[in-house]
Amino acid sequence: MVETASHQAPPPQVARPPPPPLGGSRGPIFPPNEQLHQLHFCIHSNPAWPQAIILAFQHYIVMLGSTVLIASTLVPLMGGNNGDKGRVIQTLLFMAGVNTLLQTLLGARLPTVMGASFAFFIPVMSIVNDFADKTFKSEHERFVYTMRAIQGSLMVSSIINIFLGYSRVWGNLTRFFSPVILVPVVCVVGLGLFMRGFPQLANCVEIGLPMLILLVIGQQYLKRIHPRVQLILERFGLLLCVAIIWAFAGILTVAGAYKNAMEQTKRSCRVDHSYLISSSPWIRIPYPFQWGPPVFRASHVFGMMGAALVTSAESTGTFFAAARLAGATPPPPHVLSRSIGLQGISLLLDGLFGAVVGTTASVENVGLLGLTHIGSRRVVQISTAFMFFFSIFGKFGAFFASIPLPIFAAIYCVLFGIVAATGISFLQFANSNSMRNLYVLGLSLFLGVSISQYFVSHTTTDGHGPVKTDGGWFNDILNTIFSSPPTVAIIVGTLLDNTLDPRRFHDDRGIQWLVPFHHWKGDSRNEEFYNLPLRINEYMPTRYL
Repeated sequence: MVETASHQAPPPQVARPPPPPLGGSRGPIFPPNEQLHQLHFCIHSNPAWPQAIILAFQHYIVMLGSTVLIASTLVPLMGGNNGDKGRVIQTLLFMAGVNTLLQTLLGARLPTVMGASFAFFIPVMSIVNDFADKTFKSEHERFVYTMRAIQGSLMVSSIINIFLGYSRVWGNLTRFFSPVILVPVVCVVGLGLFMRGFPQLANCVEIGLPMLILLVIGQQYLKRIHPRVQLILERFGLLLCVAIIWAFAGILTVAGAYKNAMEQTKRSCRVDHSYLISSSPWIRIPYPFQWGPPVFRASHVFGMMGAALVTSAESTGTFFAAARLAGATPPPPHVLSRSIGLQGISLLLDGLFGAVVGTTASVENVGLLGLTHIGSRRVVQISTAFMFFFSIFGKFGAFFASIPLPIFAAIYCVLFGIVAATGISFLQFANSNSMRNLYVLGLSLFLGVSISQYFVSHTTTDGHGPVKTDGGWFNDILNTIFSSPPTVAIIVGTLLDNTLDPRRFHDDRGIQWLVPFHHWKGDSRNEEFYNLPLRINEYMPTRYL
């Protein structure tokens, strides 16, 4: 009788060959590393003073692009002229210097520039739209009244950040973070700004594209010629490229290349079409209530609160990227609470001095840390001296503010990419072979970019977005929140990572690596990097340190 297949003996087991040793035929296997290898100067180490000053000026140039773009976009819509635009730029630069100094001394204490934030666009546009149909004696009067309304909204909305920070609510929220969450959050901090990259560059391809190509070739390839050339191009190559392409743009302008071009092309390509130099005052110091007494409206305030909440999420992702590129440990929750609370005070100062938008941690300047391999806190603090100088001496500041925006856009293509790649580096502390982790990462990353792009693309020029209810302030809050890629990524990532079998996948999530940085004594470097100066510690309760 023949036996059926079910009763047949199992096939003999064949021994599997042992895996190849590390560095064998499969190539080297790189273990996780908390610190990047190619950093020349970390958060506490400082280059020589001449180099530090040039590097600080480079930080000023990088943050200038966003400042000019925000002022150039909003001021004309508010009814302001070129002189008003120059004064707004001066105010934004002055407040960037103040807030950067406060944040590097008393807040996160990371080498981060606090620059003008695009998160305030939607609520500001709603304020502009509210006054568009009202009758004023002149367009300048409409501009001043709109600025006063923005002033009042910024001052009141600062309560959100102050409460989230100094009540330690924000820090307690970040305790739910894991490396699986940090990857999409930090990634979309850079990737979510793609509209300020090549799309802005394409407004003037003849200067934007050469800037991008020259920056990549000069900073990455030509540096191999000689060790001394490598030092110069690696650290100061960005400034050299800006000078060369700016001069090239000047030659095209003088030669009449844009004489018969469209107005949009002239604004993007010409070096003399901003009219900032002729309209800016020689000396002017921004002062509190420079536009007049603030105007308070509940609908404006609530809309601005949504933007204040968004800046907390955006700055958190930027702080984690800055810590990685500066050779510091991940910022502990109490440090993030302290920094967000101080960001609320900065927002209050922005409203007090009459800035057109609030401030947030500048992503492009964090990318510059990675481009130059220098994460020194002192360099960023020195850069505030340039912000103060050029905000007071308007003619000199206007000279650099006249750099065509496509040049800045080419720079951002590189710097935003570095920040996005820094987010990917956090994946080494989690199990990248876990399908559960890949699901959380993929959905958080994709929705962070996709949802925000939907809201941005469906937002009209007058600030109306996809959410349309009878409550304008409610619309502004939701449209602002969901237009922010880092905010969407935090919401999606935190919910998924903490509800999809978090205990079962505890080790896969990389929590064991991140938890020691949650407490001062969990890792000895926490106090070294983030502790406040001794004199301040003597007068501040321990719970706020």
